[in-house]
Amino acid sequence: MYICDYNRQIMINRIIFDSIKAKIDFRKAIILSGPRQVGKTFLLNTLAKELQMPFLMINGDHPSERLLWTNPDFSLVKSLIEPYQLIIFDEAQRIENIGLTVKMIVDSQSEKQIIITGSSALGLGDTIQEPLTGRKWEFQMFPLSWSELSSHYTLAKALPMLESLLIYGSYPDIVLQGDKEELIQNLSGSYLYKDILELGGIRKPEYLVRLLQSLAWQVGSEVSYNELAKTVGIDKETVISYINLLEKSYVIYRLNPLSRNERKEISTSRKIYFYDNGIRNAIINQFNPLSMRNDVGALWENFFITERLKKNAYMKNNIKSWFWRNKAQSEIDYIEESKTGFSAFEMKWNPHKKTKFSSSFTNFYQPEETFTIHPSNFWNFL
Repeated sequence: MYICDYNRQIMINRIIFDSIKAKIDFRKAIILSGPRQVGKTFLLNTLAKELQMPFLMINGDHPSERLLWTNPDFSLVKSLIEPYQLIIFDEAQRIENIGLTVKMIVDSQSEKQIIITGSSALGLGDTIQEPLTGRKWEFQMFPLSWSELSSHYTLAKALPMLESLLIYGSYPDIVLQGDKEELIQNLSGSYLYKDILELGGIRKPEYLVRLLQSLAWQVGSEVSYNELAKTVGIDKETVISYINLLEKSYVIYRLNPLSRNERKEISTSRKIYFYDNGIRNAIINQFNPLSMRNDVGALWENFFITERLKKNAYMKNNIKSWFWRNKAQSEIDYIEESKTGFSAFEMKWNPHKKTKFSSSFTNFYQPEETFTIHPSNFWNFL
């Protein structure tokens, strides 16, 4: 599948396209989740055209369409979908009880392929998961990955884009168009909070903004819910609730500590990263070039760990992700755990800076491999 800028005739192949296409079986629903504006709707329109089958696109953001598909009876559903082979519920989290409607269609064995997209798990979670148990394939879609960019542009042409990716991120519109700062500011404002404010029941969005700013400044560092509560001016339980909402809306994600040696390791802290560097920088209004910044290490860490998240999700790798620190303050930036063992990663912006992996970690966990990731080798791991 291709994401396209029609003005420049730029088309970038999206990894997930063929994976979704392979699951078209007219028996199970396909769920495609991910942040807003990453190209989900465009992908599915392209898929429908390539499949050359009549399709119906229902826009959950549109009030009249949302109302029509909220709790309909089966006779109405059958009449609505009869002319189509492919039915797409776009932004389905905004349609009440959408899971039961889709279950109704799937169980009718009417040879219709249902695809559901969602930019938030706030309304898509239990309403989809329980009714469609055993009746669905699930995929996640993210802003453009390094693999997609380097495959399109070639490594030689993609590497000079690295600074822009660290500052402005990799949303398709941001990568493909010129006014990056204005575009990312608009994206972080108009779309970032849409589902959180409307579906999350937040009455004072200014506290959400303060929390996001605090998290943006602490990327790569361990965060304390108690300290965040004091900084933002709300209680700890509200902080945790807001972080859950932000995570379900694909703004941030948590990285928990690896702790199997409880007497010597920390186990109650966590790190929080952003799904996109550009969103992080827009929240704190910081778009200076790397040469004028003191947070390059944090940007680099956020970029690489997020790219690994994309890679593992697209490849359907069964990976658990962690960071590690012991009570003697030795630490490892990022750890992946697979069925065969552990791999440890340290991120260094300076390729000449030496890295020593803690013997406390290596002796206890016996990692299969340890890597130092820097701008001269990172593409080998993405």
